[in-house]
Amino acid sequence: MTAVAAPLGSLRRFRPTIEAPVRLVCFPHAGGAATAYLPLARALAPEVDTLAMQYPGRQDRRHEPCLESVDALADAALEAVLGVADRPIALFGHSMGASVAFEVTHRLRREGLTPTALFVSGRTAPSCMRTDRVHLRGDDALLAEIAELGGTDRALLESAEIRRMVLPALRADYRAAESYRWSGGEPPLTIPLHVHVGDRDPKVRVDEARAWRAQTDGRFTLTTYPGGHFYLAGQIGALGAAVAAKLVAA
Repeated sequence: MTAVAAPLGSLRRFRPTIEAPVRLVCFPHAGGAATAYLPLARALAPEVDTLAMQYPGRQDRRHEPCLESVDALADAALEAVLGVADRPIALFGHSMGASVAFEVTHRLRREGLTPTALFVSGRTAPSCMRTDRVHLRGDDALLAEIAELGGTDRALLESAEIRRMVLPALRADYRAAESYRWSGGEPPLTIPLHVHVGDRDPKVRVDEARAWRAQTDGRFTLTTYPGGHFYLAGQIGALGAAVAAKLVAA
């Protein structure tokens, strides 16, 4: 399905649900693009207007320079999110996208805007970031990492043309994700924070996911699903139902 541009150019909409009472702004994983959220948009329509951030350096923004830090990604996303905040909004991020969504949420608070909820998926809490250095590996090792995690079709990675297209954004995103450190200089959020994680995720232990609890004084939930880092692929129905229920409650 062709994406319909949201009011600002870095957001994509895949379902005509602009009259929904709440919007969910989604942030992709490292190496990911807005289209990663097409299944979730389908699962949430028509009750939720789902928008997905398109980072620079991929798909229709492939000619733009990649950003190499979570802070830079969050700064670049803020204006777009503010542009669709004419109704209640919530944020969702998977893996690196969880850190971006978290940082955008804090930036929104500084602007006087309070989202209805923050959803983070497949990411360790800011207080227990790991010290991985995958972004320093060679191209083959970097591609092997994402193939092992299961987020990309291995057959696609065998194409030299596709490898050339995805490597710059993938390396920049891994550098952003692995260098990210929460400053800890702001008080906890006050909104509901909902954490989702696969029970066999090699990147996130359940206790590392539970540590997100310290990041909000509001309601906190932790939901585990069968699967690994990209549990979403096999659990989109359950995830969509969980997200929708939390948004209705909010």
